[in-house]
Amino acid sequence: MLETGIKAPDFTLPDQNGELRSLKDYQGKKVVLYFYPKDMTSGCSKQACRFAELYPQFKEKDAVILGVSKDSVASHKKFEEKFGLPFTILSDRDQEVIKAYDVLKEKTLYGKKHLGVVRSTYLIDEEGIIAKAFSNVKAQENPDQMLGEI
Repeated sequence: MLETGIKAPDFTLPDQNGELRSLKDYQGKKVVLYFYPKDMTSGCSKQACRFAELYPQFKEKDAVILGVSKDSVASHKKFEEKFGLPFTILSDRDQEVIKAYDVLKEKTLYGKKHLGVVRSTYLIDEEGIIAKAFSNVKAQENPDQMLGEI
């Protein structure tokens, strides 16, 4: 995890529509930047759907939600359409941003070790500084937690 109080690493990634988005695009707004392992999986779907349910409240607080995974733009588009997600999902195919935010870690699945994305969320303030950082978050509780942090 990156430390709080430091400048958040900038990035440019394609969203679910293939449009390039940069962290700089959101200067002047609070940004909830959440990293998740995979589209369409149970935990990731619950987390995304809860963020979607709370989206109007995030918007009232002038906060933007950005989801990031290594899934493709096409996968993100299906994910958005299936669940009616009203926020931006970014595709980090080469995992550069995932690595920059230090959320790629060794995990164990069925006794085998592999590198994977640890479900993590950053709150970035209006000046682009990391205000809060949470690792190993619980998928369904994280959106409510982040709304409370803003």
